[in-house]
Amino acid sequence: MSNGIVHLVGAGPGDPGLITLRGVECLKNADVVIYDYLANEQLLNHAPPTAELIYAGKIGGRHNQDQQEINELLVQKGLAGLRVVRLKGGDPFVFGRGGEECEALVAAGIPFEIVPGVTAALGAAAYSGIPLTHRNFTASVAFVTGQEGKNKDESDIDWERLSLGGGTVVFYMGVTNLRHNMQKMVAHGRSPKTAVALVRWATTRNQQTLIGTVEDIADKAETTGFKPPAITIVGDVVSLHNKLRWFDNRSLSGREIIVTRAADQAGEFSTMLTEKGALVHECPTIELVEADDWHDLDEAISQLSAFDWLILTSVNAVQFFFQRLSQLGHDSRALSSCRICAVGPKTAASLKHYGIVPDLIPEDYKAEGVVAEFSRIDVTDKRILFPHADRARDLIPLELTKLGADVLTPIAYRNVMPERLNPETIFALEKRSVDCITFTSSSTVRNLAAMLGDDRLVDMLKGVTVASIGPITTKTCHELGLKVDIEPAHYTLEALVTALEDYFKKH
Repeated sequence: MSNGIVHLVGAGPGDPGLITLRGVECLKNADVVIYDYLANEQLLNHAPPTAELIYAGKIGGRHNQDQQEINELLVQKGLAGLRVVRLKGGDPFVFGRGGEECEALVAAGIPFEIVPGVTAALGAAAYSGIPLTHRNFTASVAFVTGQEGKNKDESDIDWERLSLGGGTVVFYMGVTNLRHNMQKMVAHGRSPKTAVALVRWATTRNQQTLIGTVEDIADKAETTGFKPPAITIVGDVVSLHNKLRWFDNRSLSGREIIVTRAADQAGEFSTMLTEKGALVHECPTIELVEADDWHDLDEAISQLSAFDWLILTSVNAVQFFFQRLSQLGHDSRALSSCRICAVGPKTAASLKHYGIVPDLIPEDYKAEGVVAEFSRIDVTDKRILFPHADRARDLIPLELTKLGADVLTPIAYRNVMPERLNPETIFALEKRSVDCITFTSSSTVRNLAAMLGDDRLVDMLKGVTVASIGPITTKTCHELGLKVDIEPAHYTLEALVTALEDYFKKH
């Protein structure tokens, strides 16, 4: 069997978004992934379901597997003709022992590739608002190990040059030897008043930053119980932290929020929350699928020229209606004689993709708002097409019929429950780490209750802030025994995010 290849991939310092595109590509094609403790486990989701996942990290400085064993494992998998990803926290060649692993691969004749990653020093500095170089402070920076080998007779660190140079110094994994390292710097000429920052779990929602000076940072670390893993940054640039900090003072920083939207729709909302600093758990409680039977919708599409109005109440309705329209060989020109009502700005925006500007956008995005708008229009004997979800409220067709309209209501798509809930989300709820759960439709609430059980729903959400996108969803929450803490004035994702920011600012 021909040899495989080993990719040493830098996973970055913690934020899974910091891995390179090449790193993701390697993971997607991996047969085996050997990963470290400091590599974010979310990155393993990029690997194929068939990939073998092997944990070979370090915890608290103790090797779970000796480095020699890891080297032998890489060689063994490479010789078996497999595509191996060695996923390492930070960068493989910056205190990552990547050089040692490559030497073993060279000796065994196994090809390899190095995929650089954002090293911890760069990530910690950037996410704590500390530029490692700044022309008003320093033009040099040094990366130093904070823990030299215990069996060394002499230090390999040139403490005098490091201390007198005046540049920024970054110690990796130096909390355990913090006092010793600071004393060494003072003894070799660095001012005890030099600013120091400790950055723990850099680039993650658990990031903590402790500011002090060379003479007092060790005392502060002991008093506050500041533990590894952490980066130590020494230098005048640390004084810019309060001015430039951006990551840990965002409106939703550190908040753990569950998004229950359908998997193919959660991304937009999750991104909006993540940009505000939240840690998002995507836990789809609904799945949108095609209608069981297209007969009614197909019949309506064949008569489009006979309709006066088309009402589309959501982006989903737009998507499934036009998908079926296309499947039947038509496009938006088939609606040339039909006026269109779009409920909500998102729905209206989605129609632009088809070259359509809606004739009517109700001010109130609920079904009641649609009825109110049409009550101002003479719809007597008008034919109205209302393609909808299988569980949609029947208020619109009932009320418009009372106004004299002829309303056709074909099902365009179905709302079904996923096979299971995201286990990571369930675990987060069980350990009581979740701050908020968001519901963007009544179905998201009902389905979660059905999948958990009504009693378990209320119990698991005790102490969790409940955010509802609007009054209909809120009503469903109340029916299931949930107290709603947040409901925006406008029923949009943007308004919901703003309402979350306002709520957590006060709490």
